[in-house]
Amino acid sequence: MTNRPPSRDEALELLREYNTNPSLINHGLAVEAVMRYMARKYNEDEEKWGIIGLIHDLDYEKHPDEHCTKTREILEKHGWPDEYIRAAISHGYGICSDVEPLTLLEKTLYAIDELSGFIVACALVRPSRSVMDLTAKSVRKKWKQKHFAAGVNREIIENGARMLDADLNDLISDTIMGMREKADEIGLNG
Repeated sequence: MTNRPPSRDEALELLREYNTNPSLINHGLAVEAVMRYMARKYNEDEEKWGIIGLIHDLDYEKHPDEHCTKTREILEKHGWPDEYIRAAISHGYGICSDVEPLTLLEKTLYAIDELSGFIVACALVRPSRSVMDLTAKSVRKKWKQKHFAAGVNREIIENGARMLDADLNDLISDTIMGMREKADEIGLNG
């Protein structure tokens, strides 16, 4: 059964229905921005990529122990297309999901989910508290400090870069550029 793709407004409303934590909402908005940026880079469907980025952690606040499992249930209940559901769930591959990222969209989401969190941490320790002056070189300096943003799984990011056959510095730069487009909305414009 093919279901109608949701609009961005519907996706945002659903995200806010299941999440009240501003950090989780901002994370969804940040990943959405990066996914849209990457969709343009790869000449893919920006709306689809953005919507999937926006809701990828839909269930995390209310169901952290069932992350990805509850997302599937919620999206199925709302009649989302299987392709969107699979893509959202694939970002948890090897952690909370056995759905391996196979498409370019899925591999990109897998790679940039953790990376966007790391970049937020890097931006927040800068005097500017902004992504607007953040560079890949600055991020790589923090990367080497294992105690900095210790909750970010750097191995997932590296695996994601390999899946995409992308240079890690380029992936970092692309993620920063995507986040800059929504810096005001996600509170990282200084």
